Amino acid sequence: MIKFGTDGWRAVIAKDYTFDNVKILSQAIADYLKKEKRSQKKIVIGYDTRFLSDEFAITVACVLAANGVKVVLADSCVPTPVVSFHAKYNKYDLGVMITASHNPAPFNGLKIKTKEGGSADKVITDEVEALIGKNKCGWLEIEKAKEKKLVEIKDLSAEYIRFLKGFVDLKIIKKRKVKVLLDLMYGSGGDFVEKILGKSNVKIDYLHREKNPSFGGTNPEPVENNLGELIKKVKKDKYDLGIALDGDADRIAMVDNRGNYINAQVLLPLLGIHMVKNRKASGGIGKTVVGSNLIDTVALSLGVACYETPVGFKYLSRLFKENLICIGGEEAGGIGYKGYIPERDGSLSFLLLLEMIAYEGKSFEQLLLNLYKKYGKWYYCRGSISVKSVKNGLENLKLPVDLYGNKIERVNNLDGIKLITKNNWLMFRKSGTEPIVRVYAESKSLKEAQKLVSLGKQMIYDL
Repeated sequence: MIKFGTDGWRAVIAKDYTFDNVKILSQAIADYLKKEKRSQKKIVIGYDTRFLSDEFAITVACVLAANGVKVVLADSCVPTPVVSFHAKYNKYDLGVMITASHNPAPFNGLKIKTKEGGSADKVITDEVEALIGKNKCGWLEIEKAKEKKLVEIKDLSAEYIRFLKGFVDLKIIKKRKVKVLLDLMYGSGGDFVEKILGKSNVKIDYLHREKNPSFGGTNPEPVENNLGELIKKVKKDKYDLGIALDGDADRIAMVDNRGNYINAQVLLPLLGIHMVKNRKASGGIGKTVVGSNLIDTVALSLGVACYETPVGFKYLSRLFKENLICIGGEEAGGIGYKGYIPERDGSLSFLLLLEMIAYEGKSFEQLLLNLYKKYGKWYYCRGSISVKSVKNGLENLKLPVDLYGNKIERVNNLDGIKLITKNNWLMFRKSGTEPIVRVYAESKSLKEAQKLVSLGKQMIYDL
């Protein structure tokens, strides 16, 4: 029942995500490490605010310690990027993060991070899966493990904060007067940005800062349907920006001063312009196959390559490792940057948005209008259908010859099925993190994009 998806293993707590299964997986990770010829193996472990995440993290530590692996365990909940940061810069063999990211409250999960700080790719996760159940689970009680110096409980935040202080231009950011409402969605995002900025003209207020394992009855996913309170309050109290981070703070979404939801399909090209134009970063822009056409257009205008990958940041991580891109992002709000870790970071994206506004000397609304004026506006929509409602596989879809009068020019099967015309596209893909089939669409018209999603859902129901 333990199977890695797009990013880690995720399952329902007390059903498949049990202490016994976490032990079994931890032993497989220990066995994977034993294949590497090193005298001392080291792993860093973090956890989010989900139900029992701290206890599951201790369970991983106890199993690894029993196998002679030296463990550094976070002393409190942290964002996933903190674990990735330590894995890379403090030379750990692997990082382990207990989180189910944006999944609903009944879920928890386990992500593996590589020594380069990126998401473990399929080669690694397949090897770990192959070792599941091969050996009896080791166990060393946490106090004994600490006595033997196999487990160290440590603050992982301070070093991460120091690094980001040097990564962004704090001097210029602090001068810009900005009023921000930050929705933590009851997750582990914390007050990292506020600590990084210190005394500045950036005023940050918070929503859903407290710990609530039920996430207030919604999913900790920064999509428009989950951000009603943020949107309402930004408009009512006249904030310049509304920012939302997901449950483990590796993803971001934004609301402008009028309460308009701004997704990553717009944030990625805007930040891409900032990275190339203002920060003078070399390299192209990476996007997943469900990314907006706007990203391609901006890359072409900047004179840099646009790379397309399957869904999953681990594929974008590879582009960072190969030094091909200076920025890469996925449609769900995860964006990474060259010179840092080959991984997403919502807090850094927040900081770079502030930096972009300060560099340009314009409001976010002005930057957005300039973007649309120069490159045009695309409307992006998505929907989902429960896997239980899908009678047959997507390979049995009956493909139309056109999409509302636009001839289908090609079909992209990189990850799912994407029907592409000159003026719009429609895509179908089974989720790697949830038991659903996603339907994506983009068009120059919002109404048409919405109609395309409805058409896509009907095509699946007709299978």
